[in-house]
Amino acid sequence: MAAEADTEENTLGYEQARDELIEVVRRLEAGGTTLEESLALWERGEELAKVCRRRLEGARARLDASLAAERAEEGDGNGNGSAGNE
Repeated sequence: MAAEADTEENTLGYEQARDELIEVVRRLEAGGTTLEESLALWERGEELAKVCRRRLEGARARLDASLAAERAEEGDGNGNGSAGNE
């Protein structure tokens, strides 16, 4: 079961997981499901929320790395340029 969740997490995109999570929440809020169905929906929602969270964390890490690289390049450029001007 864990292997299935890992595979799905790797293949399910953020937007897909978010949209399905919205549907799960809508169904839970609407009511009319059995306890067993509600629990299954809740568990599915937890899985989808985890996928969304990991995708967002990955995107944040990529942005942070990109910004850090950009700052490092600017630092190198400013350091070399200002040394020649002094």
